[in-house]
Amino acid sequence: MKPITLLFCLLLVPALACSTTSIAESLVPSGGVLYQDYFGSDDSGWGKVETKAGTAGYIDGAYHVVINQPNVNIWSHPGKQLSTVRVEVSVMSASGPNANRMGLVCRLKDDDNFYFFVVSADGYFGIGKVKAGQARLLNGAEMEQNNAILTGNQINRVRADCIGNVLSLYVNNLPVATVKDDEFTNGDVGILAGSFSQPGSDVYFDNFIVYKP
Repeated sequence: MKPITLLFCLLLVPALACSTTSIAESLVPSGGVLYQDYFGSDDSGWGKVETKAGTAGYIDGAYHVVINQPNVNIWSHPGKQLSTVRVEVSVMSASGPNANRMGLVCRLKDDDNFYFFVVSADGYFGIGKVKAGQARLLNGAEMEQNNAILTGNQINRVRADCIGNVLSLYVNNLPVATVKDDEFTNGDVGILAGSFSQPGSDVYFDNFIVYKP
C-alpha cells in the first residue's frame, strides 16, 4: 500500500479546564509525572462534542472519538502549559477504516498552532505541525509505514517526546522517527483522531500520561 497523504480539516473539542503548570514543571524531577488521566471521571476536563462531523467523550473508562465525515480531525486537550515533555497514550481503532489517524498533540499554543504525532491502523505514522491552521508533515511528504505499529484492532502505546527542538515518536516502546522544528516551545498536550477519504474512524484512548524527560 502506498503511503497516505495527510489532509486536515480541523474540528476542536474544547477543553473545559484551563490551568498553568509551568511552575510545577520546574519542580518535578526528571522521570516524574507532570499530568495523568485514565479517563475514569467524565469531568476531568477533556470536553465532549456531538456534531455531524463526529462525536467525542468519555465512555467506559476511556475517551472515545468517532469520525463521521471524510478528512476531519477531532482533538481534545486538558488545558495545561508545558514545554519539555514525554507524552504517552494507549490507542485502539475499534472499527472503521484502517486508514485513519490516532495519536498525540504537544505544544498546542491555540487551535491553529501545535505539533501532532499520529499512527494509523494500517501501520503508517506521521509527525507534523499545524501553523496558522495549515497542517504539514515534518517527517516527509506522506505518512510512512513502520513495523512497530500494530495493525487492525490491536492496542498501540504511542509516545511523543517534545524536548527542545527535537520531536520524537515511539510506538510500543520502539523508536519510529525523529524530526527537528523550532516553531513552538510550549503549550498544551492532548489527543487527536481523524479520518482520510473514508469516514467511520472509531478510536479509543486510555492511560494518558505526561512525564518530565
